[in-house]
Amino acid sequence: MHLFRRLCAPSVAAIVFLILVGLVAPARAAESAIDARTLSLWWVLPFAGVLLSIAIIPLIAPDLWHRIYGLVMLGWAAAFLVPAALRFGFDAVADLVLHTAFLEYIPFIILLFALFTVAGGVHVGGTLRGTPGTNTALLAIGTAIASFTGTTGACMLVVRPELRANRERKHRAHTMVFFIFLVSNSGGSLTPLGDRPLFLGFLKGVDFFWPTQNLVAPTLLIAALLQLIYHRLDLHYFRNEAEEVRDSGEPVQPLRIQGAVNIPLLMLVVLVVLMEGVWHPGAVTFLKQEIAIEVVVGDFLLLAIAAYSIWATPVLVRNANGFTWGAMIEVAKVFAAIFVTIIPAIAILRAGHEGALAWLVALTSNADGTPNPTMYFWLTGGLSSFLDNAPTYLIFFNLAGGDAETLMGPLGNILGAISAGAVDMGANSYIGNAPNFMVRAIAEEQGVKMPSFFGYCGWAAVFLLPCFGLLTAIFYR
Repeated sequence: MHLFRRLCAPSVAAIVFLILVGLVAPARAAESAIDARTLSLWWVLPFAGVLLSIAIIPLIAPDLWHRIYGLVMLGWAAAFLVPAALRFGFDAVADLVLHTAFLEYIPFIILLFALFTVAGGVHVGGTLRGTPGTNTALLAIGTAIASFTGTTGACMLVVRPELRANRERKHRAHTMVFFIFLVSNSGGSLTPLGDRPLFLGFLKGVDFFWPTQNLVAPTLLIAALLQLIYHRLDLHYFRNEAEEVRDSGEPVQPLRIQGAVNIPLLMLVVLVVLMEGVWHPGAVTFLKQEIAIEVVVGDFLLLAIAAYSIWATPVLVRNANGFTWGAMIEVAKVFAAIFVTIIPAIAILRAGHEGALAWLVALTSNADGTPNPTMYFWLTGGLSSFLDNAPTYLIFFNLAGGDAETLMGPLGNILGAISAGAVDMGANSYIGNAPNFMVRAIAEEQGVKMPSFFGYCGWAAVFLLPCFGLLTAIFYR
């Protein structure tokens, strides 16, 4: 009930608004009234405001941020919606918002909610000491399973054991940073279940195991490099911990899993996601939006799985995990604003050579007109660092021709560059991929002083960019 009051109650007015909007908006698509080719980069300012708010306010006034971040996000969403309604008309903007809500945001947040709830009910009991070896092993496990449980599922399953293992240590933030690098992002590179960009590619006709066959070498390379760097860094910090932390002297208790009912539930969540990719019975119309039936069925199944997890998992197990709803609520509110304010940025990119970013799009081709894998890798990745990496992947997928057979064949290096850029470079900022933000929120709830937005980007610049440069030199040139 606490989650319902905090997450749902403030949204009642928004839901009523969406319903009323849907009833009065005409059936025509918003794209017919809003020509993305006419949009200037000024329309991206509200999204920039969201980024700066996330970056600056928690840094200078953290207590204030936790009280007002919902209002701040609402304000930036309104900063786009009100001028857009005045410029393009209420009907067109209403249709666009409904489309974003029902086809993108709601399925996205329901999946996160299901994974957060189910994985949060699995508690690893026994002795877990945050030694460099244990920490590196946990990172390796999370990275290895991310392509099969999804990066969000892997994060929610492993982040709490990682935090519990290091609860007595003074230096913990670096572990969570590398956790985001590896488990929240790079680990999801090998199947469409791993990360949303690859799932969109699967829906567009890319073979299910194409990423497994073609991204395994760059994924193993970047994972090995980052884990090696992390182990050396953690060893340095561990040697500077207090003696009682390095050698607690407590008797070792065997590891045990509590809340094991959630493990098959997590597998059910994965199967529901897979079902949405292979079963296409048609669509239904709701508030003048065509919604795929498999998405509707999948959303209800995910909510049912989450509800069963809440019912079947003893409260004591969740309490032992330090489980609260705070991280889920923060992600839901912040990403609602991101999904709204990102609309013009994605639209401008989709306009391609006819949009305000035509000069950027033109960089993907060499002088002779052939596609440039280096630029596909860095542009897809650079934009995925701050925009939603799923539509960014789709934009460059279509820019490269949009034909899955060709992209898996003669242009395989281009598809590899797009895929790796979208997945791996989502780690460059907290908002590059939803699990990043969720891991940060959970870590801060449990007392870890995480780097600021810009501080985290600094970590990414130091440790990730050289790795991406190496991937470019070996695979994407």
